[in-house]
Amino acid sequence: MLANQLRELIKSSELTVSDGHQQQLVKLVELLHKWNKAYNLTSVRNPSDMLVKHIMDSIVVSPHLEGKCLIDVGTGPGLPGLPLAILNPDKQFFLLDSLGKRIRFITQVVHELGLTNVTPIQSRVELFTPADERWPEHGFDGVLSRAFASLDDMLEWCHHLPNQQGKFYALKGVVPAQELARLPSNLALDSIQPLIVPELEGERHLVLIKQQ
Repeated sequence: MLANQLRELIKSSELTVSDGHQQQLVKLVELLHKWNKAYNLTSVRNPSDMLVKHIMDSIVVSPHLEGKCLIDVGTGPGLPGLPLAILNPDKQFFLLDSLGKRIRFITQVVHELGLTNVTPIQSRVELFTPADERWPEHGFDGVLSRAFASLDDMLEWCHHLPNQQGKFYALKGVVPAQELARLPSNLALDSIQPLIVPELEGERHLVLIKQQ
């Protein structure tokens, strides 16, 4: 049973997740599994694997989030944005992707789970600018991504998104040492947080980049 599996995974982590939020996370997996059959939203087919590779891999970032307004760029089917929005109802999450089928899925999840802190946006990241009426007044406190192939691309294409104190949150496997050595002069490494995801093979790190 997915609910029991999620409960055990959370016990194996350093996270505290309420029963209500766990129920929403399980519902998210059920919806993703259902929609995936028709829309091919993720290569992960098994709901049990989704709990580890999508849900746990997303929510381990939660303790590191700062600020109130965050954008998840290249969110795909809402990862890590949807799980993080469930755990952080006091923060606003903007989930951006260029593919309509992904945004339609996210919109359905928002409706079925009753999420009031998620704004789905269909756009290429470089075209989403302050001219869009959904853009927050002062920019974003955090720019999240687990989908960009390289840190270089993320920082180049998303440079206009954070506010003056905003940070970039890049979910990575191994530490991208070569890319960090090439950071532009206006950016600096803030910290590297090792992430422990129960039952997930391989390294996971959260790389935080700040503006100078």
